[in-house]
Amino acid sequence: MIVDCHGHVSAPAELWVYKSLLLSHRGEHGKRFPDLTDDEILSYTNRKEMAPCGHLDMLDRVGTNYQLLSPRPFQMMHSEKPSYLIDWFTEATNDIIARQCQLLPNRFAPICGLPQAGGEPVERVLAELERCVTRLGFKGCLLNPDPFENSGMEPPRMGDRYWYPLYEKLCELDVPAHIHSAGSRSARAPYTLNFLLEETMAAYGLIESDVFKDFPTLKIVVSHGGGAIPYHVGRFRASAIRRGEEFLDKMRHLYYDTVLYSEEALRLLIKTVGADRCLFGAECPGVGSAVDPATGRTLDDIAPFIKGFDWLSAAEKDAILFGNAVSLFKLDPPRA
Repeated sequence: MIVDCHGHVSAPAELWVYKSLLLSHRGEHGKRFPDLTDDEILSYTNRKEMAPCGHLDMLDRVGTNYQLLSPRPFQMMHSEKPSYLIDWFTEATNDIIARQCQLLPNRFAPICGLPQAGGEPVERVLAELERCVTRLGFKGCLLNPDPFENSGMEPPRMGDRYWYPLYEKLCELDVPAHIHSAGSRSARAPYTLNFLLEETMAAYGLIESDVFKDFPTLKIVVSHGGGAIPYHVGRFRASAIRRGEEFLDKMRHLYYDTVLYSEEALRLLIKTVGADRCLFGAECPGVGSAVDPATGRTLDDIAPFIKGFDWLSAAEKDAILFGNAVSLFKLDPPRA
């Protein structure tokens, strides 16, 4: 079985039109999201977009049985003003995800977006998080470490007490946060690059903090293999050793997805943090759905790499491919 912890919604075109209208009229016309039938929503779950085939067909093609479905992060406009536009669009996105997962419960489980707004208190997201988890059955949330979206303003580090009300609510609801950066307002660091930069800083800010002392039950997954952290761990270890600490031990407070698209990077991640801290993620379909001319397979077809690592036991491979995600997100995927 394969559970992909890192998937993004293939939403109806009406959602993106709705976003453009919100940005155009700046809320003057109110929410007014269009009514969509179940058939209209379902029709987009397998429409060819940025992959060789549609979403469901891509999952079948790479052998993924079940996927956690979340917003498309670069679309979430956390730095927009006025901030109620963020609220409206986030709510609409979460509602679409909820309906797709209700219509296809054997393929998808929902992960919500948070209406984070750059420069505003984190408490503003708590009501939407609670609505999604307690009323709509969401299994966790995406968490953007930079709601300013790389616009020149510096957000608080992830260990800062600014984030504590959210951490407290996550522990109360017993759901994980999946750290995933969002948009970038800088051409120097476009959003794909900014994902890796922000996720590196987020992981470091959590590791070098008291967050897990203050919230020992907090569950955090870091996207894209933890940014640069596992791949430059020697530098971070050296600094920690001088303080009488072991950076590798503190890294294991976090979980890491496998959205890397490289056999060598996957090997290094798993050996650095341990199989018990890795969750299979391929973000399929997505940026990695380009076909590698050397193999004829899409780059996001990474399960064969993990299955082929002869230094992993069968139990460790199962933990990465599905067991860790099932336990962490409290999933009940259908068994093949």
